[in-house]
Amino acid sequence: MHSGLAKTRLDRMHDVLAGHVERGELPGLVTLVARHGETHVDVLGKQAVDGVSMQRETIFRISSMTKPVTAVGAMILVEECRLRLDDPVDDLLPELADRRVLTSIDAPLDDTVPARRAITLRDLLTFRLGFGQLTAAGEVPPILRAAEEAQVAVGPPAPANVPGPDEWLRRLGELPLMYQPGERWLYHTGADLLGVLISRATGQSLQGFLRERLFEPLGMRDTHFGVPPYKASRFATSYWMDGVVYDEPDGQWAEVPEFQSGGGGLVSTVDDYLAFGSMLLHKGKHGGERILARPTVELMTTDQLTAAQKAASGFFPGYFDSRGWGFGMSVVTARTDIAAVPGTFGWDGGLGTSWLTDPSEDLVALMFSQRAGFPQFSPHFRDFWTGVYQAIDD
Repeated sequence: MHSGLAKTRLDRMHDVLAGHVERGELPGLVTLVARHGETHVDVLGKQAVDGVSMQRETIFRISSMTKPVTAVGAMILVEECRLRLDDPVDDLLPELADRRVLTSIDAPLDDTVPARRAITLRDLLTFRLGFGQLTAAGEVPPILRAAEEAQVAVGPPAPANVPGPDEWLRRLGELPLMYQPGERWLYHTGADLLGVLISRATGQSLQGFLRERLFEPLGMRDTHFGVPPYKASRFATSYWMDGVVYDEPDGQWAEVPEFQSGGGGLVSTVDDYLAFGSMLLHKGKHGGERILARPTVELMTTDQLTAAQKAASGFFPGYFDSRGWGFGMSVVTARTDIAAVPGTFGWDGGLGTSWLTDPSEDLVALMFSQRAGFPQFSPHFRDFWTGVYQAIDD
């Protein structure tokens, strides 16, 4: 079957993205567009500013694109009846039992009331557990200062600086929740808790479980929480948005950390993540392997948030006007631009990566770069997504 993508329009996307590289806005990138069984890959620039050429097999830190992977891992256990969506997580995560909740976000840490109910697995998957990223305007609230001091605050991935899972959870458990469970969407922390929950439920490390149940069945050979020395020559240098080096190939990902972050710790390649995105496109199947049942994938990719929860989220202004949140990933709910097709799902990585699966167009698309950024602020993200959809020619 023909991909329905026009070569002249794919060339246009190449030229636009090459312009970003030639102007020095980022060292390089790899793009992949798969439609109707055909895959188009474009490789631009270098792995580092003064480094070797970028290649299709270059390994990138995918940061928050780890979240959908961790969510799939949790749902594998739900399907096996080893976890249940609406059961409290207290048995496996006793550190989260009997929560106290701040009376207001800027209250002292001891100004609390009891949680109205326990935290559930569904709360972790939908980021409604009552603890997560705060975008503080003005004076920093005491809870945020305390979370930063305890090394449990939300920030860029830093695997070498995070305590082991038991100690991390102990510290988190000593802090009150920011909001009542189920009250609002707060980014990130739920995914890290999911990783600890999976590890305790299975008796395996998060990496061990994901490798056995997801990466090996999908053929994701380069997706790990660390990069061994023999792969280091394919590992891109990571840069901040201002071009300052964030991490070198022999830096924080040079070995698998004790805390394997379900919220942001993985590295991967475009072809590895294509296998993951295609599995979800095909409702849980990849080749002859069934990872999840079709109804499970449909649940994961359905918006789970109420209008009130979206309004209270404090995320990028206007973000939830056209999007919702499923399990570990964003879901498009309204058509507001060329690349916002309702039913599309995916997520981005703050260190420079982006993924969407669009069932209505039979499409999986990926852009992996090594310069930190988000679609809301980074022109190469926006130009890539415009480029993908303007290339459709059927």
